[in-house]
This record gives sequence, C-alpha cells and structure tokens, in this order.
Amino acid sequence: MEGQFNLFESHVLPLLAKYNGTLVYRVRPEKEQVIASTFGNPYEVHLVTFPSDEDFLAYSSDKVRLQYIRLKDAAIEKVMLIKGALL
Repeated sequence: MEGQFNLFESHVLPLLAKYNGTLVYRVRPEKEQVIASTFGNPYEVHLVTFPSDEDFLAYSSDKVRLQYIRLKDAAIEKVMLIKGALL
C-alpha cells in the first residue's frame, strides 16, 4: 500500500513547519542494511523533531492530518514512537 502511504505523507509532512517540526531524516533502508532488529525491517524511518511536547501534540491532532490518517492506518503495520532529547 505504498501509494496510500505516499499520499498520506504528501499531505502531512508539509504540516510539520506549522507546528515548528523538522523532518531531520526520512530513510528507506534496504533489507540487507538492517544489521539487527526486534521490530522487523522498516519500510521507512523518520526522525522528526519538535521544540516542545505541545507542538508535537498539536501536529498530531491537526485537522488536515486527521483527515488523512485512514491512509496511514491502512498502509502501516506498526509504528514505533521514541521520545528523546538533544544533549
């Protein structure tokens, strides 16, 4: 369901800037590039930053994003969300 996933991305990635988010990396690792995993081989990996939890939550609940969330839900088997901090 790559087409649905890409359609979702085309609508929601531009919203990042509205909420001070930055797409640092968007990578599609080849199967042989994954050395070890307990999560499986990802189709795509995003590293996104937001300056605050509030910005992330506002992005997550954006009306436009929610309008297209069904595309993501249909195309993605699972998501791992990792909260971190720059040191």
